[in-house]
Amino acid sequence: MRAARAPVPLRAARRTDDGAVRLLVVEDEQALADVVSAGLLREGFAVDVAPDGHRALELAADGSYDVIVLDLRLPGMSGYDVARTLRARKDWTPILVLSAKDGEYDQADALDLGADDFLAKPFSFVVLLARLRALVRRGRQPRPTVLVAGDIVLDPAARDVTVAGEPVSLTRREFRLLEYLMTHADRAVSKTELLEHVWDVGPDGDPNVVQVYVGYLRRKLGPDAIRTVRGTGFAVQT
Repeated sequence: MRAARAPVPLRAARRTDDGAVRLLVVEDEQALADVVSAGLLREGFAVDVAPDGHRALELAADGSYDVIVLDLRLPGMSGYDVARTLRARKDWTPILVLSAKDGEYDQADALDLGADDFLAKPFSFVVLLARLRALVRRGRQPRPTVLVAGDIVLDPAARDVTVAGEPVSLTRREFRLLEYLMTHADRAVSKTELLEHVWDVGPDGDPNVVQVYVGYLRRKLGPDAIRTVRGTGFAVQT
């Protein structure tokens, strides 16, 4: 029989004085939680572990975490319910779902409930680190119920898009690109910024990929849906 995990004190949820990136790992498998948290500590992160969903919500209540690593299969309260509750609280801390449930519908359900990324077990620790760093760079992004730009309506929660009331099917990358442009509809967005926030790569990324995906969106949404601002970048037509 597995030894019970000692409860984590609530004060552990406060930020460290040295400004270290703080992570909350929500995992009921003690051996895995110990391995993951030890590895993250070695990489310089500050890590707290919650063994169930209720404890996770207690620790996350003050919004001090930079990223939450969340298992889906938890005792008492599922990871789906944890994500749903956090988003209902308007807590926009990035959530990386880490789960043995790796079907496409499991991933879609997690993302629809507000998770930002999904990594199936077993996983590479190197990939986990890369995903976490990308989410830290992205930071908290408030998510309104719907985004509207002209005839385009994008629902981040339902992950659907309509143009003049007609549904439009987008790939995940196309959806993220359109969502970012619509979230920043008050200005033109540079290719470099889009590479960083949509593709999770730095300024060394290939800017041509942005042009290609803008072309995909124009074909699906209409040729005037996204305008090119010479010398600056792209902006949605409002």
